[in-house]
Amino acid sequence: MLDSLTPQQWRSGSLCADWTVEHVVAHLTAAANTGTWTWLRSIVLAGFNTDRHNARRLAQHLGATPQETGARFRESMMLTAAPTKDHAAWLGEVIVHGQDIARPLGLTLVPDPAALHQVAAFFAAKDFAVNSHRAVKGLALQSSDGDFAAGEGPIVRGPLLSLVMAMAGRGDFCAELEGAGVAELHRRIG
Repeated sequence: MLDSLTPQQWRSGSLCADWTVEHVVAHLTAAANTGTWTWLRSIVLAGFNTDRHNARRLAQHLGATPQETGARFRESMMLTAAPTKDHAAWLGEVIVHGQDIARPLGLTLVPDPAALHQVAAFFAAKDFAVNSHRAVKGLALQSSDGDFAAGEGPIVRGPLLSLVMAMAGRGDFCAELEGAGVAELHRRIG
C-alpha cells in the first residue's frame, strides 16, 4: 500500500491526531527498532509522558522525504525488537496504524483474520498502549464476521476490524457497530 502512495498522500492527515501518513509510518519504524531498554530509557527521559516519548522517537525515524521514511520502514519490517513480550500489542500497532493510514485515504487494507482475532482478544483483556480493556469493560463484544466474542453486558456487535479499531479509541468506527452497548463504548472512547 505504501509503495503506491503519492507525495500528497504521504503528507495527508491520518486518524492519529496531528500526524500525517508519513508520521504514522515513522512511528511504526520506531516501534520496530525499539527494544526493552531503549523504550524504558526513552519513556523515563520523557517523564513518562507518552506524547513526548513518541515525538522523540518519531523525530529519530522520520526521513527527510516520504521516500526516505518509507525506505526506513521497509528496512525495519523484519526486525523482531519489541519493548515487551506482548506480541499481540505490537501486532495491534501494525493493524491499527495501517487503518489509521488507509481509511482517510479511502483505501482498503484487509488484515489477516487470525491476526485480527489475536489483537481483538488482547485488546479486550488488557490495557497496554491504549485503554482498550477499560473501554469495553462491562460490555459484550461480538463479531458479525467471525467467532470472536468477549465480555458480558450490553452488546456491541459488528465487523471484527471495527471492534478492534473502536477498542483502540477510533470513535469513527462505532458507526459500523450496533447494539445496546455502542453508545456507552463511544462515550468512553470520546
